[in-house]
Amino acid sequence: MPQPKLFQPIAIGGRTLANRIVIAPMCMYSAEDGRMTDWHLMHLGALSHSGAAILTIEATAVLPEGRISYADVGLWDDATEAAMDRVLKGVRAWSDMPIAIQLAHAGRKASTAKPWEGGAQIAPDAAHGWQTVSASDLPFAEGENPPLALNRAGLARVRDAFAEAARRAVRLGIDAIQIHAAHGYLLHQFLSPLSNRREDDYGGSLENRMRFPLEVFEAVRDAVPAGHPVTVRISGTDWVEGGWDIAGSIAFSQALEARGCAAIHVSSGGLDRRQQIPVGPGYQVPLARAVRQAVDIPVIAVGLITEPEQAEAIVATGDADMIALARTVLYDPRWPWHAAAKLGASVSAPPQFWRCQPSGLRDLFRK
Repeated sequence: MPQPKLFQPIAIGGRTLANRIVIAPMCMYSAEDGRMTDWHLMHLGALSHSGAAILTIEATAVLPEGRISYADVGLWDDATEAAMDRVLKGVRAWSDMPIAIQLAHAGRKASTAKPWEGGAQIAPDAAHGWQTVSASDLPFAEGENPPLALNRAGLARVRDAFAEAARRAVRLGIDAIQIHAAHGYLLHQFLSPLSNRREDDYGGSLENRMRFPLEVFEAVRDAVPAGHPVTVRISGTDWVEGGWDIAGSIAFSQALEARGCAAIHVSSGGLDRRQQIPVGPGYQVPLARAVRQAVDIPVIAVGLITEPEQAEAIVATGDADMIALARTVLYDPRWPWHAAAKLGASVSAPPQFWRCQPSGLRDLFRK
């Protein structure tokens, strides 16, 4: 019997992945001054035995002020690189799963407390707080400290920081790079007319609002070896009237494809508190489908994908080429094993675990 589509290989840029399951980046809020800790070794190490095709390191700030919270991971200097190197060496000693990284800048949504501490913005003059920046001087929420609108020098500094973080990622042997342009963070803030009120070449028209995110993509692409996969995560819509929408997402995705983007990861929302999201199983899949119909590079769907049959249907019908798991795989770190068992497929598992293979599924673990 042929493998289900979910467990068939796929090429992303110059790399072939074993199946269509992506572990999405998930913030752990457990770093120290941007440096990964033993938490990340345990967390990533566990997920590296899940049987997924690729594991993505959480949103990794390219500058200290680009962190969502003071406990976010960064990759902006030798100390943060060394801490990540230590974790990666620990994971790779026991797993050959490809590892990607999401490079990010939170913009006006930076300088916050950890979620379990309330997640509110921290004032610039308070402990663990700093001055935020954005496309324009509009705060994310009423009553928050307004961001500073980035000037030309600030734009160049952010762009160059993305490129330098990409060089560090390549030096660390990371297999693919994802640029975070979703969820209301800095690059999304440039894309959306709700947060970008600039009157220069980086604001106004769709072409102008896409300019800085595309410059960042080009800088990252040029910083890594030819064929090294560089992907982008977008929010397909703001879910707010007059905001970023699927038409803009399609135009942006096509512009990225023309510049050598290896894949588009389609999420949604996060930019405006007025968003009205119709949350339900696979609620973002139609956004991925719309982008998939407009580009010829792989598209990844994400969002309340919880059941193996649901995931198989998404890729088998062509709504997307891959599916990504976040909270689903936190809840069930062996989800790819269980999906393979349910769909009659085989999946990679470390030999230390082979004895747990159910007696009725003798071909579940690929040896």
